[in-house]
Amino acid sequence: MKYLYLVLAGICFVLCTVCSCATETGGEIAGKIIGNKSEAPVFLSCQAVSETEINFRFSLPVKVVSLYFSPEIKPDEVENGSTVRVIFNKGPGPGERLTADLLAEDSKGNTINVLVPFLTRNNRIPPLRINELRTEYSKPKCEFIELKTLRAGNLGALRVFIAGNNKAPMVYEFPPVEVANGEYITLHLRTTEESNCDELGSNLDESGGADSSPTARDFWIPGSAKLLHKTDAIYLLDQDDCVVDAVMLSESADPWWSKDYFAEAAEFLFNAGAWKSPDGKMCSPADAVSSSGTTLTRTICRDETLTENSGTAADWYITANSSATPGKPNNPKRYN
Repeated sequence: MKYLYLVLAGICFVLCTVCSCATETGGEIAGKIIGNKSEAPVFLSCQAVSETEINFRFSLPVKVVSLYFSPEIKPDEVENGSTVRVIFNKGPGPGERLTADLLAEDSKGNTINVLVPFLTRNNRIPPLRINELRTEYSKPKCEFIELKTLRAGNLGALRVFIAGNNKAPMVYEFPPVEVANGEYITLHLRTTEESNCDELGSNLDESGGADSSPTARDFWIPGSAKLLHKTDAIYLLDQDDCVVDAVMLSESADPWWSKDYFAEAAEFLFNAGAWKSPDGKMCSPADAVSSSGTTLTRTICRDETLTENSGTAADWYITANSSATPGKPNNPKRYN
């Protein structure tokens, strides 16, 4: 299940200088002071614990010598120690990607310079549901994942995972965008036309191209790689790696998954309480939403008349021919 936890807020680059010793890079540097062999401070982590506080953890107490953020924002208070607490009266905004450049020293004069990208905390990620899926492609129409918000909020730091893209299952991280209650959001899984663009503001008619909607929000993943398949697992994670919503698909009704990464996704989603079989057990292909029979115009749809999310295939159906509705309420006509 390692691939589920490979997604971090950013990749840390740490430069540690102990007296005049050579520098090293990485998150686990243990410099030594020449002579008495006492340990130098090691950078451990950076975490936005609230919308107005960011913590930098070290192996030893340190004092901040300098601290800069890009994009520029100035903290109102810095508390030194093993955990350096950086406090803002007004936060930089939810789900923003920042880079911190921090220089600190310990009581013996050893210095450590940390350059680390991270995401600010977003406490306003709204509850969402995966609402419609297209697994097929015929240019300019491409695969998509449609979401529906259940409350107003901000999408910043919400991440989309597709288990079948096993080498890089996180396929998209939403920018900090304000969304309304009941809003439809279409994540197009390829960019197919020059007029495709992400709709980040209030203008929902900004993007052009096939399947873009003038009344719903459109986002486009760059490139043309195949990301979603008829047998797959799709799930949304917030900044704490909690599952916001999920769905598992299978083209067959086999008793078990043919790929380890699908079995791992089934276990992960079951343990998270996000997807299960009708009898409450771990999902097998026979328990997933059947994708057999889907086409470019027959998409996999959630039954929007249901008020509760059962986390099972019972909530889903394949819509009828020519009934795909990206960015709109699902067509209730069923293929079978």
